[in-house]
Amino acid sequence: MSPGQTAKHSSWAYAEEHAEEDPVLELARARAWQLGARPVSPGTASALQLLAAAVGASALVEIGSGAGVSGTALLRGAPSGAVLTTIDADPDHSAAAKEVFRAESVPASRTRMITGRAETVLPRLTAAGYDLVFINAPAEETGHFAAEALRLLRSGGLLLINDALDNDRVPKPAVREDSTQAMRELERRLREDPQLTTALLPTGTGLLAAVKA
Repeated sequence: MSPGQTAKHSSWAYAEEHAEEDPVLELARARAWQLGARPVSPGTASALQLLAAAVGASALVEIGSGAGVSGTALLRGAPSGAVLTTIDADPDHSAAAKEVFRAESVPASRTRMITGRAETVLPRLTAAGYDLVFINAPAEETGHFAAEALRLLRSGGLLLINDALDNDRVPKPAVREDSTQAMRELERRLREDPQLTTALLPTGTGLLAAVKA
């Protein structure tokens, strides 16, 4: 690794640790690892909280509840009356997220927990009814979920996609894994969509953001 790369990695690591995590997020992170549900990084959690606050998201959708790390971050940033609809096919993940939300003292009225496959659930959600959609799902499925997310978002709504760099493989031209190819194609598609304003943030393993016109 060159000196420039070393310095860049040090800056990235420093930024990831910008906000110290409290016992609730530590609990959520520990439960995630126990269940094999890879949680978003601390830097990504901070970014989710900030972005939910920036857009004043009152209606949010999360695809991939994990153990509640990202959902807690989103709810912390959103206004006090905001409602998070969070979807996960694994009932153990949903149960863990519910446990974390209780530890956070989130009123039950602020969360809508759905245990089921996102490809089945998303078409039943209201079009143009949401301010923010966060996707934390396998790369091969994310493109389809992103199309559904854009249907769900209001004008000015924000789409956020975790692991947009596919474990840092997207920038490496020699890597041709299916997941890497899928994320490259999704980035290109969103970037070229005239109805979207996009940015690829380097937090975690990449957070792709798009605002709908």
